[in-house]
Amino acid sequence: MSDDAKFPVTDAVLEALAITRRGVDELLPEAEWTRKLARSAATGVPLRIKLGLDPTAPDIHVGHTVVLNKMRQLQDLGHQVIFLIGDFTSLIGDPSGRNATRPPLTKEQIQANAETYYAQAKLVLDPAKTEIRYNSEWCEPLGAVGMIQLAAKYTVARMMERDDFTKRFAAGTPISVHEFLYPLMQGYDSVALKADLELGGTDQKFNLLMGRHLQQEYGQEPQCILTMPLLEGLDGVEKMSKSKNNYIGITEAPNTMFAKILSISDVQMWKWYDLLSFKSIAEIAALKAEVAAGRNPKDAKVALAKEITARFHSAAAADAAEQDFINRSKGGIPDDIPTVELTGAPLGIAQVLKAAGLVVSTSEGLRMVEQGGVRRGGEVISDKGVKLDAGEHVLQVGKRKFARVVLG
Repeated sequence: MSDDAKFPVTDAVLEALAITRRGVDELLPEAEWTRKLARSAATGVPLRIKLGLDPTAPDIHVGHTVVLNKMRQLQDLGHQVIFLIGDFTSLIGDPSGRNATRPPLTKEQIQANAETYYAQAKLVLDPAKTEIRYNSEWCEPLGAVGMIQLAAKYTVARMMERDDFTKRFAAGTPISVHEFLYPLMQGYDSVALKADLELGGTDQKFNLLMGRHLQQEYGQEPQCILTMPLLEGLDGVEKMSKSKNNYIGITEAPNTMFAKILSISDVQMWKWYDLLSFKSIAEIAALKAEVAAGRNPKDAKVALAKEITARFHSAAAADAAEQDFINRSKGGIPDDIPTVELTGAPLGIAQVLKAAGLVVSTSEGLRMVEQGGVRRGGEVISDKGVKLDAGEHVLQVGKRKFARVVLG
């Protein structure tokens, strides 16, 4: 009996396939993944789904959670997700998307970052159903002989097909030999874990395909690969990045997180729903149809903001953030604004705004005053020469920035 007959593609399998494909950039090979899903459904044996992350930085933003969300969706289907911490590969440094050699981290840096990273990842994944592994478990015992045997399973010519290596070689930019080891070690992780599916960003495709190749070399069924697109930031143009200041950190205050999500465009909102929401495909389709029929798109955006804020904080915090946003929209003053104490009164308004962290420079402060974007106690300040006397002043810049300034 053929596998197709033993493991039929049922409606439940098709639904799982639709959930897998939701928001993805590529799913390769899709036919193989469909067969894996059908076999799992028929036998009750969950598939092994791997996400490897090198803890190169301690903090993550909402853009980083796109691939974690996909893991959670597959986890909710009953499959085994493996959160792999690349403590060994971090010692090499991933060359993906790099135009220069990435400096390796120390073991102490890697351990500290790994602990912080997983503490944040648990806000998305179900910790009780997540297998946590470190690739030093099998990479360190491999030893020099094992490393040589592994390196023999891939050619330099194929390694140089990698886009970033090709560009660096053509430009005369140095490529260290140890960088060739990185994709090999990442691929070997899939062998060690017997992965059925590996996830990553679009920049990880070469490394993910390496896993398929090495599994075949070691006599295993090759994994499928799934790449997720990069999430555009608040500007709707550039990918979300701290350096571009268009990000939402998952540890940001609830009120800030909620307000930032509401600032995205109506068009961008639907991509965020696909990549960040845990609502079903049917629920999102119904919501989109309601908006197309005339419902205010802001209702959908508020629902998205509340869902994401509740995920990283709590439902109560999301409700409070919504009320805070309503108060601000009506010109009200939120309760949880920071207090800044300054000395040397009287001080010029632009100087105070900068010292309170409401603007990055006095020139920006003066510009905001000129544009009517600065309020004191709810009243617009229109004179750039205003000086604030000793006492308490509640200042507002734009719609979302507040500070209670106590001048002495």
